[in-house]
Amino acid sequence: MKRLREIAEGICAANNADVEVTFHEGYPVTTNHEAETQKAVEIASEIAGPDRVEANTEATMGGENFSYMLLERPGAFIFVGNGDTAGLHHPEYDFNDEAIPYGTSYWAKLAETIMPVT
Repeated sequence: MKRLREIAEGICAANNADVEVTFHEGYPVTTNHEAETQKAVEIASEIAGPDRVEANTEATMGGENFSYMLLERPGAFIFVGNGDTAGLHHPEYDFNDEAIPYGTSYWAKLAETIMPVT
């Protein structure tokens, strides 16, 4: 933010103009917790197979309100694969019904593992 303000001020100074830079901060960064991420990877690997789980995905610039939850409680945000289709909010997105058993099995196994019946 500091550098962006400096650049805008420099351009305006070179062009005899004024600038006011205002930032509107959005969601905090979604940062998974290590132990919970490892558990998510283990369970996903059990369900889909280890060769179908990508544990270290690239960061994205999408906003996610789950980030607020992760500030308060340990957890992990995951993506459930959907095959070769456009992104989730794209008009060409096509939900892959074959992903349903994997997704539901993942969440059921996660609940069974983390909250076992006593």
